[in-house]
Amino acid sequence: MEDYIFGFYLGISLILAIGPQNLFVIEQGLKRNHVFLVCFICSVSDFIFIVLGIVAFSYFSKSNPFIELLLNLLLLVFVFNFIWKKLNTLKDYYSVNKTSYEDSHRVVVLKVLAFTYLNPHVYWDTIFIIGGFSRELILDEKMLFVIGATTASFLYFFSLGYASSYFASFINNQRGWRWIDRVVIFTMLLLSISVLQNTLSLVMSVT
Repeated sequence: MEDYIFGFYLGISLILAIGPQNLFVIEQGLKRNHVFLVCFICSVSDFIFIVLGIVAFSYFSKSNPFIELLLNLLLLVFVFNFIWKKLNTLKDYYSVNKTSYEDSHRVVVLKVLAFTYLNPHVYWDTIFIIGGFSRELILDEKMLFVIGATTASFLYFFSLGYASSYFASFINNQRGWRWIDRVVIFTMLLLSISVLQNTLSLVMSVT
């Protein structure tokens, strides 16, 4: 159960970052335009990224201590990069487009796929960070971790789409979202401490 909670907590911490994809989900919710399809594509895509990250790290971490040390160092870089980006966007202004026109089914699918798969931050955050933190888990624990992170994704995107009027006013208000950003930054700092400790242990073991 702890691994499920950890996966859920890490997943929701990473996904709580307003960007083009999240704003697009809210806009489609406000327009009531293919909301289920948009939320489903975003959630399933997250699941694919999560599994890819965990499988990749499971494979590479079994190579040798030097590879494991390198992966830990890279994970630290990505975690600190994530924190740095969040700090730099604390003063950014976000707004939601509330225009009422509706896109066709095909256009909506192409847009959500573009916002999801052409965004490099998705690969860095979902594959690398989630994959990196799952590295020490055994198979049963990884399954719970995946379920937890995937649950966070489905819950978040479907809430975003179907409660879009609330989230739109929340984002346009700005103040509430900045508090969420601060909580996310604090969470990632705590997680980075455990990665740093593990990295130092690996340095000691290979020297």
